[in-house]
Amino acid sequence: MNEAQGRVALVTGASRGIGAAIAQRLAAEGAAVALMARTLDPDPRIPGTLRETLAVIEAAGGRAIAIKGNLTDAADRAHAIAEAESTLGPIDILVSNAAMAVYNPFEQYTEKRSHVAFEVNFHAPFSMAQRVLPGMLARRRGWILNISSSTAIVPTGPPFDEFVRTGGAILYAATKAALDRFSAGLGAETHGRGVLVNALSPVAAVLTPGADAHDVIPEEYRASAEPVEAMVEAALALCVSTDPDLTGRVAYSLPLLEELGRPVRTLDGAAPYSP
Repeated sequence: MNEAQGRVALVTGASRGIGAAIAQRLAAEGAAVALMARTLDPDPRIPGTLRETLAVIEAAGGRAIAIKGNLTDAADRAHAIAEAESTLGPIDILVSNAAMAVYNPFEQYTEKRSHVAFEVNFHAPFSMAQRVLPGMLARRRGWILNISSSTAIVPTGPPFDEFVRTGGAILYAATKAALDRFSAGLGAETHGRGVLVNALSPVAAVLTPGADAHDVIPEEYRASAEPVEAMVEAALALCVSTDPDLTGRVAYSLPLLEELGRPVRTLDGAAPYSP
């Protein structure tokens, strides 16, 4: 416990799913957490809101603030960082988790949708890292974590996997592939300067409220879905590590935990996770 004591974190897409869970765990480990998402209030289509994430953290004795902002808007991105730092202090941990996950055959993508997907999934993490990095380098302390996806792995074939052929993941996968390369590159550029930069993907699909509501996980993959606790544990490990060489990785949750010898724990960090 208290692995993130005294640190300030900003987590995007923190209203539900992986983002909310990472924020909850960081707060349980002592971090003050700025929660960012598009709205504070409920979306009738999907459970989970920033207000609910904030309430869970505060009920457990943690410290957090909720910031409404649209990641496609450069002014909103800048405002979120400014508000987080003016209220909580300089940002030590940036977790770019928010994503636009759209699955369609290539012929159905519009130029507007493609632009928005790249803006949310790649340009937002890129530009927010640019804003927080100078302070991290000056303090020689910082962690930047970009939540990616195994869809970014280049498919092999022919023959091709059924999901690769019919899942419609080309756009989402392309944005995440760009995010992986950016993370590895920034990790290399900042190596030895006190800042760790990584990308992290689940090994298997994580059945979050958003994924469930949009029905993006095929039925045959649901039985092997990864618990959000495993993804969160791996994220926490990368956000608190003091190993200067644990950077520039495109890491995968369960193999990373096995490598580090780190067991999965509950979101409050109080006990080992049991399915």
